[in-house]
Amino acid sequence: MFKSNPEIAFSSVAEIKKYQESRLVETLEYINAHSAFYKRMFAENGIDISKIRTIEDLTSIPVTNKKDLQLYNKDFICVPEVELIDYITTSGTLGDPVTFGLTENDLQRLAYNEKASFTTAGCSASDIMQLMTTIDRRFMAGLAYFMGARELGCGVVRVGNGIPELQWDTINRVKSTVCMVVPSFLMKMIEFAENNNIDYNNSCLKKAVCIGEALRTPDGELTTLGKRINEKWPSLELYSTYASTEMQTSFTECEAHNGGHIPSDLIIVELLDENNNPVKDGEVGEVTITTIGVEAMPLVRFKTGDMCIRFAQPCKCGRNSARLSSVLGRKGQMIKFKGTTIYPPILFDILDNISD
Repeated sequence: MFKSNPEIAFSSVAEIKKYQESRLVETLEYINAHSAFYKRMFAENGIDISKIRTIEDLTSIPVTNKKDLQLYNKDFICVPEVELIDYITTSGTLGDPVTFGLTENDLQRLAYNEKASFTTAGCSASDIMQLMTTIDRRFMAGLAYFMGARELGCGVVRVGNGIPELQWDTINRVKSTVCMVVPSFLMKMIEFAENNNIDYNNSCLKKAVCIGEALRTPDGELTTLGKRINEKWPSLELYSTYASTEMQTSFTECEAHNGGHIPSDLIIVELLDENNNPVKDGEVGEVTITTIGVEAMPLVRFKTGDMCIRFAQPCKCGRNSARLSSVLGRKGQMIKFKGTTIYPPILFDILDNISD
């Protein structure tokens, strides 16, 4: 079921769309045959999947949300339980966590996804990757990073999160060249280095692939946190990557640093407004995904709760796949103030920019 096509991002926009629509037909046929939840949804809404042939046709299918996953978790599983070989849960940011099972096919897809992600960020088999994130606690991303790095063929050192002293000892001992990290932790790395006479700008660590916190605004400018890291550690190039457990897919910046590329062979992305209508490119919308190639728990038109902006113009790197901005915030945390929509990360960035 999982089919990789890493070169599709460099094809024309029309060819990318045609490829995704052929995979969409396969996905809907698979889900209609194996997913109790979607089979019931299609029947209750009189949906004939044979008439859904284009991405635009997706609008005839109701959206799925986190509550559906919480209420009908097992109804989303499309394979016998014996075929589930890894279990993880969502973070539970805005509610109870949801359990996801993965098959061998899904783990292979996950490894391929992260290999593509690291390749987009300019990593190669000659790198040594230091994982400054956990791989346990039912955390999908930590496992994905490890598997993706192995698929890429680079060296991997699993340090885990925290402990700046151990991180620096590992960098100096193993000569790590790239790290996976939450960006605010880099400030702790800098502080430790400065307090212990470590010349971090001349270290072997040259690249950081960052998760969990925005490094750039939608217009490509560094956030306050990004600026602070860059001012202190200019020799370290910062890349953003965004993902979620539900989509089992990541969106990563290339060297142009102008949004995370959508991996066109793994996922279909819509950005929807409050009425579930598509927004125009350049407008804020809720990231809504249809997975491609997921075997155990595929999702159709799942609303992630993350608010982003889509960029459709071709990228300077040569990829023609659309890109997503950093996450502006969660829909459930949106604040309306005097006719203006505000998300907590924007407020945090403003507060961070205020001098003590």
